[in-house]
Amino acid sequence: MIKDLSKKLVVKLLEIEAKTVLKKYKPKIVAITGSVGKTSTKEAVYTVLSKFYFVWKSQKSFNSDIGVPLTILNIPNASSNPIAWIKNLFDGLKLIILPSLYPEWLVLEVGGDHPGDIKKISEWIKPDIVVVTRLSEVPVHVEFFSSPEQLFEEKGNLVKALKVGGTLILNADDKNVLNYKNLTKEKIVLFGNQPNSDLSATNYEVLFDENNLPKGITFSVQTNRETLPVYLPGTLGEHHMQHCLAALAVCKSLGEHLSVAANNLKKQEPTPGRMRLILGVNKSIVIDDTYNSSPIALHEALNTLRDLKTVKRKIVVLGDMLELGKYSIDEHKKAGTRVAEFIDNLFTVGVRARHIAEAAIEAGMKENKVQEFNNSKEAGEYLKTIIQEGDAVLVKGSQGIRMERVVEKIMACPEDKEKLLVRQDKEWRGRI
Repeated sequence: MIKDLSKKLVVKLLEIEAKTVLKKYKPKIVAITGSVGKTSTKEAVYTVLSKFYFVWKSQKSFNSDIGVPLTILNIPNASSNPIAWIKNLFDGLKLIILPSLYPEWLVLEVGGDHPGDIKKISEWIKPDIVVVTRLSEVPVHVEFFSSPEQLFEEKGNLVKALKVGGTLILNADDKNVLNYKNLTKEKIVLFGNQPNSDLSATNYEVLFDENNLPKGITFSVQTNRETLPVYLPGTLGEHHMQHCLAALAVCKSLGEHLSVAANNLKKQEPTPGRMRLILGVNKSIVIDDTYNSSPIALHEALNTLRDLKTVKRKIVVLGDMLELGKYSIDEHKKAGTRVAEFIDNLFTVGVRARHIAEAAIEAGMKENKVQEFNNSKEAGEYLKTIIQEGDAVLVKGSQGIRMERVVEKIMACPEDKEKLLVRQDKEWRGRI
């Protein structure tokens, strides 16, 4: 109980400091929300805006009542270290008291695990630009809400917080996202492939290296004035087009040169754990999508693997999807049925993922092509003994299943894990 009270006190003090910093320095704010793609969109927005302005962004996926103040104060998460938290609070005070060079723009990722989380943040964050990425019929965290609609309503609080004269940027391909148009009278910019979109993307293509392994993607962005080529190295997935469209929509709303912004995207470092390409053992390729998992994100990842034509075998390693509540069994079974359509080998991790294996076999996948593991380390140890040259291995699961441990075992250069993988800080690696 004391620990819980201490946390609440620290969160409150950080919030007070963050409010004071915003009042003192008056930065402009881009706030990003949605069920899918928040972090990748944040990274893309930061990449394009930093070409024109001095910008800070949320580190990692700091998007909660504690993560947002940490970003505003530019201080790290001290986890369970009370001395480090005291230092953080003093660093926040220094930012308030002493003259400091503070950014012109903040790019904030805003999420919520429970009812009221985003509403609370929206009471003191007043964004100049709000971006809504994509919603899912069965979103992550839906377990804690009465329905997906209640979760959508919670995210709408950020739209309501938009400043007068601000801009709302919406994914036109998502009808639930488009409903947020009714929550504001401010300027709206749409991105997607609908006829009314201000920016759209076409000509998605996967690029391959000399060994016929994927090395990145390219596509074209179309506005009402020009067509812009975009190249993203080290990653896969058509959904990245939406992240880039959202980022370019931010630039468009500010009147910046889109050609310059689009060209800058090639400098963006692939986000760890989000469809990042990593060289695997025995000249294989690993598609590392281990940050988290949800039904819609898993569906997109599987589609990306399906469309790779030059690889030898298509292997998936899938962990539990958590926080789905009453939808859990059905969504895992749907994934298994999908896997059976085109995957050569399936490996599952966790008790919920057993429903993926069960449904895949029921859908016609041979039992000797399906194996189940209790934890990610066991799965990784086994996998590295059977991966062959030219294989493509997709690894995905919810945060709590720690699927990055699978990637660590099968990557060609595990000494690079701290640079390439998610959850590599001391606090995370110390967890069982």
